[in-house]
Amino acid sequence: MSTNPATVLNVPRPDWAQDDVAMLQDMATRFLTDEILPRYDEFEEAEIFDRESWKKAGENGLLCASMPEEYGGSGGTYAHESAIIEAISHVGVDGFGIALHNSIVAPYIAHYGSEEQKKRWLPKMATGELIGAIAMTEPGAGSDLQGVKTRAEKDGNHYRINGSKTFITNGQLANLIIVVTKTDPEKGAKGTSLIVVETDEVEGFERGRNLDKIGLKSNDTSELFFNDVRVPTSNLLGTEEGQGFVQLMQQLPQERLQIGGTAIAMVERALAVTIDYVKERKAFGKAVIDFQNTQFKLAELKTEATIGRVFYNDCVARHVKGELDPSTASMAKYWLTDLQGKVADECLQLHGGYGYMNEYPIARMWRDARVQRIYGGTNEIMKLLIARSL
Repeated sequence: MSTNPATVLNVPRPDWAQDDVAMLQDMATRFLTDEILPRYDEFEEAEIFDRESWKKAGENGLLCASMPEEYGGSGGTYAHESAIIEAISHVGVDGFGIALHNSIVAPYIAHYGSEEQKKRWLPKMATGELIGAIAMTEPGAGSDLQGVKTRAEKDGNHYRINGSKTFITNGQLANLIIVVTKTDPEKGAKGTSLIVVETDEVEGFERGRNLDKIGLKSNDTSELFFNDVRVPTSNLLGTEEGQGFVQLMQQLPQERLQIGGTAIAMVERALAVTIDYVKERKAFGKAVIDFQNTQFKLAELKTEATIGRVFYNDCVARHVKGELDPSTASMAKYWLTDLQGKVADECLQLHGGYGYMNEYPIARMWRDARVQRIYGGTNEIMKLLIARSL
């Protein structure tokens, strides 16, 4: 690919993306291009990555970049996570589930874990020995987290967990799972708690099938079943029961920003591969880029993508300072993923029949983009959250 996704928009690098962040993005891009991309079709076919790839990512500093150094991380910020997220989408290995592990699962432990919990789990997450997942969604509760039915009952110095989860990213590989449970069903949202389950240490935990999805094939996504799973009460995140809903609300803005980062980076790659394609492809005796329709379409998409990139960069700048409010994070998630879907679709159209062939990267992007408007809270829920700020 001669057009570089990282520079296709000519937007200057923001202050947060200079120096060590820029170096990390270059290093991540090289690692993913050399180590992951050559095997990516194999992982897509198998519908799962291997543990070896996770361990290699850990060796190369791509796990827990924003976690403190004393717990095995690199001592960075969300800006460093963004560098990795963008590299994943620019290289085109979107199914590699390290972003969820890094900037969604690990921060719960960093923010709410005790000193003992942080020392126990974060260093192993930084090496890839532990692979993280968060089990929120249930067959009857998706965006409505208050509807969670999974129950954790105290039994001496243990909890007994019963319930089922679905659509859990990293679900087949994960051996450290943060489970959203009800410790007191009578209290609704205030009876929700987050409890960590180390799957290698417990009985009664079962993984369902690796779910057959439209896109992101290489990212294992599963049903999980908890049948009288006993975990120590010391695996509760937070100082007391009932803090789970507040913890989720505090961390969801970063998850939504991450989804927005994935979206804008894929938009850039879609534009880059399409610009290359229309310059090479001939129709009616001239390059497809020479048709006014192609020029106008790409001009529109590049303009909207530039708006999206500037907005995302501003959101990251605010987030790194601790100033990103939930409403703006919801805007980033909804608007950037809507844009991602639109750009993938328009770029596929410019490829003509070849765009519908799986051997062309745009076909995979088009499939992979679709779920972005659903997970992390649907875009309709994002609009409700934004409306509350009016």
